[in-house]
Amino acid sequence: MNEIMVIVGRLSESFILNFRLFALTLVFSIPLGLVISFGSMSRFSPLRILVRTIVWVIRGTPLMLQLLIIYYGPGLLGMSITWPSGEAGRFVSATAAFVLNYACYFSEIFRGGIESIPKGQYEAGQVLGMTKSQIFFKITLLQVIKRILPPVGNEVITLVKDTSLARIIANKEIIMMAGEYTSKGLIWPLFATGIYFLVFVGVLTILLDWLEKKLGYFRA
Repeated sequence: MNEIMVIVGRLSESFILNFRLFALTLVFSIPLGLVISFGSMSRFSPLRILVRTIVWVIRGTPLMLQLLIIYYGPGLLGMSITWPSGEAGRFVSATAAFVLNYACYFSEIFRGGIESIPKGQYEAGQVLGMTKSQIFFKITLLQVIKRILPPVGNEVITLVKDTSLARIIANKEIIMMAGEYTSKGLIWPLFATGIYFLVFVGVLTILLDWLEKKLGYFRA
């Protein structure tokens, strides 16, 4: 029994890394995704083409590969600025890879939501003498949030599970920790990791459902 409690404690400690990676990715990728979406809709053709090319590359390649490139790339290219050594460097590089990857996915969701708003609403705001920023924040934004919440929710739930990929650059997240016990002949810790993900996803699902209901007064 004591051994089980020790293993559960170590799994719980490792899951904190998954949670930190999840939280930091959301905090930075959502606003970055909004900025990228503006770039992909820009009327300045060179900027629009550049941004859409970057989004295409990031969305078209595996996240696992991006983790390896971002972590090992600076050193292999002989760059003077590299990631910090040890666990801190591995975590920071993993966070950077996740933020860039998810920002590109969120940008396409944002772009679709913004472009789905009828042109007449922009024109009505202009007739009322509102600036472009006022139209966006007071008329467009809340409607966009309502429309994009389901696809964003799907990406958020996918992110929870994707955090396990951080182990590819030796971040000791929960599945990597369970793997250490599997190599010793204990298989149950690996299956137990599923409980952590299920509970976390369950809480997020309840929260996302609540947000959808709160925004229910906006009709498509």
